[in-house]
Amino acid sequence: MKVLIIGGSVFLGRAITQEALRRGHEVTTFNRGVSGDDLPGAEAVRGDREVTADLERLAEGRTWDAVIDVCGFVPRVVGESVRVLSGRAATYAFISSISAIADFPAKPVDETSPLHPCEPDAGPDDGDYGALKAGCERAVEQGFAGNTLIIVPGLIIGPYENVGRLPWWLTRIARGGQVLAPGDPNRPIQLIDARDIAAFTLDRCEAATPGRFLTSGVQGNTTFGEWLALCARETGSNAEFVWADDAFLLDHGVQPWSELPLWAPDTPGFDAVWLPSSAKALAAGLRCRPVAETVRDTWAWLREIPEEKRSFGNAELRHGIDPQKEAELLDAWLRRAPS
Repeated sequence: MKVLIIGGSVFLGRAITQEALRRGHEVTTFNRGVSGDDLPGAEAVRGDREVTADLERLAEGRTWDAVIDVCGFVPRVVGESVRVLSGRAATYAFISSISAIADFPAKPVDETSPLHPCEPDAGPDDGDYGALKAGCERAVEQGFAGNTLIIVPGLIIGPYENVGRLPWWLTRIARGGQVLAPGDPNRPIQLIDARDIAAFTLDRCEAATPGRFLTSGVQGNTTFGEWLALCARETGSNAEFVWADDAFLLDHGVQPWSELPLWAPDTPGFDAVWLPSSAKALAAGLRCRPVAETVRDTWAWLREIPEEKRSFGNAELRHGIDPQKEAELLDAWLRRAPS
């Protein structure tokens, strides 16, 4: 199969490129060459998807069996890619986000749940991340002359993660000592490895199967406590987890999701953050590896990077709590917690 991957060098895009090459597909990646390294074996075409001339140069004289769009965030930009590539591939697969679903994370969601309102030609200032992803979905479905495949990931972890959720926890736990742990350690969570989404996406492209699939993994495939214990085991850490309840953390200004990555307090608005249904994708062949395997492989990758060179999140959203703030919170919690 001939595959064009828009992106293809960072995290999920890298996983898709790597899996496509492993399967023996002929792979072309299209990106600016500034976010990640090219994988050996793939043809790398440099260009900016926001520049129509670059897209037209990419498409000239070429056809593919599938286009996989990993880095579409603005409907107007995605729509232009769709326009130029329409008729040059049998399938256009777009990697969306569970944030595109209007009811998430307040209610349980699946593929039938309504999306945020957003026009398919919306610009970057016409909505937040989730709304714009919804508009991108509409741009693909309304503009591509062929099969459209929409992949809707939940919380993705795995090697080469550039968001900094699991890498931050691994790094922090590896240092040892008392570690501030959020909420209820028995709270079930739902995680999925980027490599499993990559395999499923390519399975659907190979079968030329259109449709929309929520790929959030298996409900309750671990708990927060089990997950952090896996991090301690893999890093060989002697960390002592100090579990502080949601109310204490919120009262002390800890930001859910970012300062203690993946912490979603048991409060209104987060009621169903770990309850999305991947039943449709699982029935169609999505296979999810154990979380322990993902933690092991992520640490094997991360430990080769010097700690001072590890980066968690981006300029707009940094993941992980400041060490001084963590120490102050630990002290405050231990002074007030019953013995």
